[in-house]
Amino acid sequence: MQFILKKKDERSEARRGELRLPHGVVQTPAFMPVGTQATVKAMSPNELEELGAEIILSNTYHLFLRPGHEIVREAGGLHAFMNWKRPVLTDSGGFQVFSLAKIRKIREEGVEFQSHIDGARRFISPESCMQIQQALGADIAMAFDECSPYPCDHERAREAMGRTHRWAARCKAAHAREDQALFGIVQGAFYKDLRIESAKTLVEMDLPGYGIGGLSVGEPKPLMYEVLGELSPHMPAEKPRYLMGVGSPDCLLEGIALGIDMFDCVLPTRIARNGTVFTKYGRLVVRNQSYARDFEPLDPGCDCPVCKSYSRAYIRHLIKAEEILAARLTSYHNLYFLQRLMRGARVAIEEGRFLEYKDEFFENYNQNP
Repeated sequence: MQFILKKKDERSEARRGELRLPHGVVQTPAFMPVGTQATVKAMSPNELEELGAEIILSNTYHLFLRPGHEIVREAGGLHAFMNWKRPVLTDSGGFQVFSLAKIRKIREEGVEFQSHIDGARRFISPESCMQIQQALGADIAMAFDECSPYPCDHERAREAMGRTHRWAARCKAAHAREDQALFGIVQGAFYKDLRIESAKTLVEMDLPGYGIGGLSVGEPKPLMYEVLGELSPHMPAEKPRYLMGVGSPDCLLEGIALGIDMFDCVLPTRIARNGTVFTKYGRLVVRNQSYARDFEPLDPGCDCPVCKSYSRAYIRHLIKAEEILAARLTSYHNLYFLQRLMRGARVAIEEGRFLEYKDEFFENYNQNP
């Protein structure tokens, strides 16, 4: 992996970079669509390429349980298995294990949990997490971590952070695939001292890149921005920074302004399947009755194929009729919207007008579509 920092904004922490990986080049800032189970829901790989996605995320926890990482290895790795030729990042499964609070037990060796599929008892350690991700063959693998809940007291946050650091060291020792970059994950909940300590500890491990975990877990957005602002001075400028699990348009632009290079989230496809789409003026719930006779595009200012060809009324009809095409069209539009937003941010950083770009976006966003 090679990360090239091409331009730094003079009035914010925004950065323009290029991430060179075995399966291609990723222009940053970048948003990664989430393909949890080796597929981005409702989207084909060709459509993802068409709308501009350069890297996607797949989920270690889910692929470990089904179909199993050895089957993916036998298929030639994730790229061959899912027919995706561009880069892939696999998360560690730490957040999924965190979300299974009632059916998992964390100990120093790793995490024992109950499969949500068949109820079987399973176990993931830092070492097995590396074995799984190396079998999957992603371009970027994430270290196994423990995510703190929100709210969380200082003692509990420190305990989880310390274990995350120890697990990161074990992941580094176990990771042997030279064509795969291993990223550490900064934890520490919402405590300034812990976040800075976590960043410094992981930076000393000299990993190729760094994720920022444990945010977007129910806290107010201003609190998330405050944490990111504290972290930026302690993150190495020459390495990529990845804010995990964040994908609303406003958070993407605020994150970029605070020095983030990479993002991922299930949000755009999840809300799409529920009949909600992004527009220049905010979210539009196209399944609502008010759009039954609205023959405008989802977003009149959008140039995606969906907005060029279909009306709100038609897409609402598909949603109400429970047609599969509804989820395909809304998902395509939402992912295109975010890719277009990120392209605009990259150009704005290059031209020295990122803050103007951000302000112009917020002048319109959150109005009534």
